[in-house]
Amino acid sequence: MILTTEPAPTAQWQRDLLARHQLHASYLESAQKWFAPLVGELAALQNSADRPILVALNGCQGSGKTTVSDYLCTALSEEHALHAIALSLDDFYLTHAQRQALAAAVHPLFATRGVPGTHDMTLLRATLQQLLRMHSREPVVIPRFDKSTDDRRPVEKQESILPPVHVVLVEGWCLGATPQPAKILSQPINDLERDEDADGVWRQYSNDCLRVELQPLYALVDQWIMLRAPSFDCVFDWRREQEQKLVASTSAAPGSRLMNDDALRRFIQHYERITRHCLEELPGKVDHLFCLDEQRRVTRYRQLRQNGGTL
Repeated sequence: MILTTEPAPTAQWQRDLLARHQLHASYLESAQKWFAPLVGELAALQNSADRPILVALNGCQGSGKTTVSDYLCTALSEEHALHAIALSLDDFYLTHAQRQALAAAVHPLFATRGVPGTHDMTLLRATLQQLLRMHSREPVVIPRFDKSTDDRRPVEKQESILPPVHVVLVEGWCLGATPQPAKILSQPINDLERDEDADGVWRQYSNDCLRVELQPLYALVDQWIMLRAPSFDCVFDWRREQEQKLVASTSAAPGSRLMNDDALRRFIQHYERITRHCLEELPGKVDHLFCLDEQRRVTRYRQLRQNGGTL
């Protein structure tokens, strides 16, 4: 008699996750190997802390942050009965009108979302304070940003979360980034900086916002995770895949601002300086480092710190 081993059946939440992110079933095999152990660690940390915990996830554009965040939060909820919510730094961009005003007052490049200075950090801090409040029972509104219109969704289309929340996971491409010294900042890193920010006003203002607005947030974080790309060269291909998914999931509404390849190449130059800086600086500082290959597959994992905390 020949015995065959059938693959373990997937749970409904896993099938739903695959559908939400348009993923092949093989993603679950990888997630079970690499991310399921982290789910257990985060659950144990929250149980020992006996309070809501904040987890931060860094990864360059297109690295899979949204999918990993969804997997971690859904698994925490389904397998550990913990109310976990994922936030994206992208959802806290200034509105289109606010960025236009910033572009007029400081530098034209701030019309484009992305770098520190284009986020509503006051809104993010207020949202986190509400979610991390231990005994609150007041609904918390979670803003959402619509990249197809390059603007925040109307209030009536935003989500409302009912506490208590046990785990808050916030992901962002520049989370964990630190300011650069003036000598490095003064040297243009690409055509965009050389041609459109020759005097360095845009990158200096963004660098200041990174120090004043983002760094204080880091002290609140209990655990840091990084999805490390092999290089910045992957960003264009990965980000183009994101754009194609966005096109597939968005109705062809008038006024959509989805990008073609030329616009995308220019767009990612806004992110290049800080992304390269994160790839160099963060791997030795985070609690959990997942190294990716060019296809976004995890090839290696390192747990670098046992206790977690501030970078």
